[in-house]
Amino acid sequence: MKRMLTYLGIALALVAVLVGAAVGYIHFKGIPDYPYEPTPEIRNLKVEPDSVRVARGAKIATLLCNECHKDRESGRLIGHLMPDLPKEFGQIHSLNITHDPEHGIGAWTDGELYYFLRTGIRKDGSWAPPMMPKFPLMADEDIYSIIAWLRSDDPMLAADTRELPPNDYNLFMKFLSNVAFLPPPLPQKAIVIPDSTDQIALGRYVANGLCVCFACHSADFAKMDLLNPEKSLGFYGGGNPMLNMEGELVPSANLTPDKATGIGSWTKEQFREATKYGKNPKGGPLYYPMFPHTTLTDTEVDAMWAYLQTVPPITNAVARYRPKD
Repeated sequence: MKRMLTYLGIALALVAVLVGAAVGYIHFKGIPDYPYEPTPEIRNLKVEPDSVRVARGAKIATLLCNECHKDRESGRLIGHLMPDLPKEFGQIHSLNITHDPEHGIGAWTDGELYYFLRTGIRKDGSWAPPMMPKFPLMADEDIYSIIAWLRSDDPMLAADTRELPPNDYNLFMKFLSNVAFLPPPLPQKAIVIPDSTDQIALGRYVANGLCVCFACHSADFAKMDLLNPEKSLGFYGGGNPMLNMEGELVPSANLTPDKATGIGSWTKEQFREATKYGKNPKGGPLYYPMFPHTTLTDTEVDAMWAYLQTVPPITNAVARYRPKD
């Protein structure tokens, strides 16, 4: 028995040493780098910035870019401190995406922007950690529209040299970036926007490929599947512990067609009012991090509604956030 206890103690000590070594390795390694490997087509990409693409890109930016990158005082997309991220992630700022060539993205090529939006990998191999969305399912034309808008004369993008402090990632974020999240692969074939005559296909694209709604409205960011959204834990069942700008908990809503706890008892018109204008059918507003998606068309929102009716219902009663005042 004494010998067995000795062996057990040695084994536990070895495990502790290995765990400590792994923790130390991740701490000092930080956010991982990855090879920058664009195809020749991506490397030579030149996006024609016509007015249609710029307008479409501006619309997409209101859904995906501006909330995170806009400075509240200047209105420019120079980034800001992100208090709505979990404290376990560290002190994190969004980055400058103005035309400034040194502090922003003014020196990036169209191919570098495309590769980054798809994978999160910059040309130097550095990788944007999980809070920066990646868009492996977005249609090629919508990626081109974002790039066209980023090249536009929108005042929010005017070159600005302001630079925020370097991000201070905590061990938990470093761990997630090394273990739970990896850069998504490039699409193997062209991705096109579904025709509006196929309402469910269009709704699936708008919800999953364009707006990536499932990421917030499933159960856990760490257990979402960017390439196969339907495999995400609690797909559209809500309950993901989101934070508002005051650091208060605002769990995401259940968007499955469950009648008791989801949106199964909502009408299409109520869903449209909630999505576009932030109106809760049960009274009062919807609260941040949900915000009004006013640039979505009724056709797009109605298509999302039709698609969500096909999602398997999940019974998950999510407590509605109520402000302290």
